[in-house]
Amino acid sequence: MKNMSMKWERVLLVAFFGNYLINNVVAGIVSLVPAKSGGGLLTPQYIIYVILAAIVAGLITMWYYRKAPMATWLTGLVFGVSGFVISILTTFVSGVAGVLAQSGSLSQLVSVLPNFGPFLWNWSTLVLFCFWVIPAVLVGWWIGKKMAHPAMVHTPAPMMGGQQM
Repeated sequence: MKNMSMKWERVLLVAFFGNYLINNVVAGIVSLVPAKSGGGLLTPQYIIYVILAAIVAGLITMWYYRKAPMATWLTGLVFGVSGFVISILTTFVSGVAGVLAQSGSLSQLVSVLPNFGPFLWNWSTLVLFCFWVIPAVLVGWWIGKKMAHPAMVHTPAPMMGGQQM
């Protein structure tokens, strides 16, 4: 098996940056799409958000692997799962900090913590997992395949005394 060493601090920082871009920039762009009245789960805004988030996750993965010595579908999986976990942890920390900032009470915080479990067992968490992991695996596989089969470059035969061998 190939060397699977990764720079973990870089993985975490790049995934955190990707999470920031998805949660702020992509969400800001999608907010320009007119909202559909009547509700429902699969609104045009949500569908466009998921598509743009997957594109950004793929671009962030390509950016991470641009100078990496190795890339495979497995390292893409590790990167995608890292992005997913960072997104969940960021949501948790933001929620905890928000409750503490608004209430200033640890007892209020403790009463809100059980609500995080049902939040995780929502179908949108699966969507979050998919738009981080699927593009990362595909990009890792594609870059690994491209690196394994570099373009064939014809090298001329050496010359000996003006004669080609």
